[in-house]
Amino acid sequence: MDLAAFIDIPEDAAARRRRLAQERSYAIADHVDALTDRVNRTLATGSYSGAVAPEIFVGSGGYPTVATGVVTPVDPDLPVDAYRTDRRWYSAGLQIADVFDRRAVSVHSHQRHPVTDVAETWDGVIGTQREVAIADRPVSVDLAFRGRPQLSVDADGIATPVGPRAPVATAELTENPHVPRPVAKVLEDDEWHAGGAMRYLYRRGYDVYAIESILAAGALGTAATRRLVPTRWSITATDDAVGGLLRGQIRNHPSVDATEVYHASHLGNAFWVILTPGSWEYELVELQAPGSIWNPTATAVHIGSDHEGVDGRSGYVTETAGAYHAARLGVLEALADRGRTATALIIRHISDDYYAPVGVWLVRETVRDALDGSAAPAESFDAALDAVCAQLPVDRPRLQRVSTVAAGRQQSLSAFG
Repeated sequence: MDLAAFIDIPEDAAARRRRLAQERSYAIADHVDALTDRVNRTLATGSYSGAVAPEIFVGSGGYPTVATGVVTPVDPDLPVDAYRTDRRWYSAGLQIADVFDRRAVSVHSHQRHPVTDVAETWDGVIGTQREVAIADRPVSVDLAFRGRPQLSVDADGIATPVGPRAPVATAELTENPHVPRPVAKVLEDDEWHAGGAMRYLYRRGYDVYAIESILAAGALGTAATRRLVPTRWSITATDDAVGGLLRGQIRNHPSVDATEVYHASHLGNAFWVILTPGSWEYELVELQAPGSIWNPTATAVHIGSDHEGVDGRSGYVTETAGAYHAARLGVLEALADRGRTATALIIRHISDDYYAPVGVWLVRETVRDALDGSAAPAESFDAALDAVCAQLPVDRPRLQRVSTVAAGRQQSLSAFG
């Protein structure tokens, strides 16, 4: 099987290696410092009148009392909506430096608040935050700060990096936000469990980016269970809930007829998606190269994997974190659109070109992009795995030692040998 005939495979990475990740990290840090200095000058008066908030952020530090509030770009060079995390960042081809540029001038104006007792709160910072989350476009606000902003950009790998943080005394709307009817419906129904509300919104055409923000703001669920949800948790929870909906839809669909291989890459992350005939089964295998953000000092590739069968998982994802659910969503969406089911193996190779984490939107959108493209047909799963392994920094035996799907398929083939 010659994958190069169907998929644009980049030349040998060793022949075009960029500067060391550490050098690039220093360069981006210097650039971010320059941008945050601009933020500091703008906010020196202690207030920001006429700010426009495209999204919210709920921290997880100190849970169940968290830093929560709105995200507002300061003196933006782009339309404000361009600072909202969504799939347009991928289609626009944003690079790592572009993401950090946008976050470096986006201030997280926050108060610390318990995650509970927010269901009926519509005033103050909590109420303003919720209005921003449920609106279908950025909302104008006036902010009064309590102290100086903390000028840094932090990243955890799941949520988009968080820019400068400023404790806020007041946050007030200066316009009436527009709330779409489906969002108003789930907000008003306080007997609807959060999972059902998320699935309803997805069926009404809302992408996970909008749903995860509404969930984070404590605007979904029954009255007794509504609470603020840290953004990094709301992202994974939304991917998981929508993925569960789609898994149920494809459960009894006919299988794909033949093995198919898809490929896409972005920001030093290459994804290989192998779909093969069978009932639903899914695995994400991650290969973290030495010098990459998750394996910065090692000399060997680190491999981790997580897997589920036809009924999903019953335990936590331990090796691949939020990337597991984000990648799975892309596969399930593609299969649901086709009216098919399949056994799916995704192999993610994280190279040392990925020198700073930008969030799991990268995973979700690259897998979606791969499956929007043309498949490379394969004679069998065995042939597909051989062809993909030829593009990886590890051999097939090592991959099979950590991959449930690869090892299981090999055992099935051996039984007929």
